[in-house]
Order: sequence, then structure tokens, then C-alpha cells
Amino acid sequence: MLRKLCMGGLMVAGMMAAPVAFSQSVHQALSELESIMADDSRRDAAYAAGKERILFCGSCHGKDGNSRRDYIPNLADQHPLYLFEQFEKFGNGVREDYVMSKLAQTLTVEERINIAVYYSLQQAKPRTSPAPDLIDAGRAKFQAKCSACHGKEAEGFRDMPRLAGQPSEYIKIALKRFKEMDPAAQSSPMIGIAAPLTAGDVEELAAFLTTL
Repeated sequence: MLRKLCMGGLMVAGMMAAPVAFSQSVHQALSELESIMADDSRRDAAYAAGKERILFCGSCHGKDGNSRRDYIPNLADQHPLYLFEQFEKFGNGVREDYVMSKLAQTLTVEERINIAVYYSLQQAKPRTSPAPDLIDAGRAKFQAKCSACHGKEAEGFRDMPRLAGQPSEYIKIALKRFKEMDPAAQSSPMIGIAAPLTAGDVEELAAFLTTL
């Protein structure tokens, strides 16, 4: 596996070259996904089907959605619509990753829905911070700069990814990529947020978020 942001982007709802206009068929799929999540029996069936289909995904992201490598994001407890939309972006080329782009193109819409349902219902597990002395400073920076979009506890919602419990290395990689993006060529609110962050800020945010 290359050291790239796999499924997640998680940190990064906005890791894209331009704003996305989903097709009518994708909007229909999103509506179907919402209906499934609201129906206990259909949700259980999708969960079971997703559990069978994530064998390949689990080798990197973990069978329970908690990643097995520190540079790969957790998928556990992400919003199912967010997860489905990331599959679509990898499938249509808006986002690119050596592994995820190819994988997304092999999955049917139903399989994408089932996988999104399965991982959304897993429990995210906090990690031990590699730098516990930085946690308090990271908490203050998160509340000032990030909580308005990602939630007070970094829980995320809808199209804003969950950051709580993400591996610290993954968070640092994601923020570094945003800092290196050209705002004239790429569109993401995270570019402006990440630009003024110092290396110390990034270390503090990563130390805090990984423990939630």
C-alpha cells in the first residue's frame, strides 16, 4: 500500500480539484442510503452484506474500521453518506489514490452502500497519543479553528468527516497536504485553515485528536 490518504481523506472532505456536482443517479443512491439507515431490517441486511464485502478493505482500514497502519485513516463511525460520497469521488476521478481509485471502480452502487453502512456502524477507538504533553495545546487549537465544522468532540457530521480517534500520523499527513495545495488550482476550505499552521500546531492537533 502506498503512503497515500486512502478512503478517508477523512480529514478532508475537500481533497478535490474542484467542487463536485453529483449525477442524478448518485443523488438517487444517496437517497436510497438514507432510507436504508432509517429502516432497521434493511440496515441490518446492508450491514451483513457490507461485512462480507470488506475483506480487502479490512487489510488496511481494519475489519472494524480502525486502521491497522498509522498513515491510513479510520472509517469507523464515519457518516455513511460521507463514506459513500468518497467512493464516488474515487470512482469518478475527483479523488485519486493508487488503491482506492481501482477498488471503487470495481464496486457496484449496492456494494458501496453496504460498505458505507457497515463501517458507519463500527465504533471508533481512541489511540494513545505519541506526545501526551501536547494534548492540552491541541485541544485549545482544535476548539478555536476546527470545532465549528467538525464538531465540539471532532465527531463530524454528514459531509464533514470524523477526526476523533484518527491516527496521529494520518492527521499530520493530511494537514501537510492541505498546506501544500495551491488555492488557485484547488478548492477546499481546509487550504485556508491549514496554511497558517506551524509544524508545532500540527503536532499538537494530531496529539489531541488521536486520543478522542
